[in-house]
Amino acid sequence: MKKYLRPVAILLPILFFIPMYQLSYPNKSPQYFIDHQETFKALGQLRWEDGKDHALPQDYADMLGWKEMALKVDLAYESLPTSSKTIVICDNYGQAGAINYYTNNRMKAVSFNADYVNWFDLTNRYDNLIRVKDYSKQDDELQETGPYFTNSKLIDSVNNRYAREYGTRIYGFSGAKVDIRKRLADELKQH
Repeated sequence: MKKYLRPVAILLPILFFIPMYQLSYPNKSPQYFIDHQETFKALGQLRWEDGKDHALPQDYADMLGWKEMALKVDLAYESLPTSSKTIVICDNYGQAGAINYYTNNRMKAVSFNADYVNWFDLTNRYDNLIRVKDYSKQDDELQETGPYFTNSKLIDSVNNRYAREYGTRIYGFSGAKVDIRKRLADELKQH
């Protein structure tokens, strides 16, 4: 009897894995999810933490904009004078982690979110700031942060409409008029 159960014990996990692989792994193109939305909607895979159904599963949509965002931050970083005196601050740890993973430069993005508050290096004086912000219609980053720098501009945003980070904006500020470490230290005390 044991002789017959061994192959079954091996085959059973494989048989369970096949449907999981087809439905739960982000191994398909965004277009596949869009073309088969009813299947994924019926399984509840299109519902995000906001309680709404979207075109792609949330985990998959999370990953879509990461490389694009990191590439655009890299371009912003390289365009700033004295890029070695640049700090990259993101709205959340996911953005910071994605930039740190995909960057082609030696920069380290930080965030006031989660454990990234421990990554700030306030021993260096910063001349430039790259600010990565979630999209918001009430965004006033240029008015809020711009006065502390000589130059400020919206550099780019995440354009992949299926990415969870869609619309995330990348701002560049250069020529700090003040030592921004004081303001950063004050913000860190609040977290």
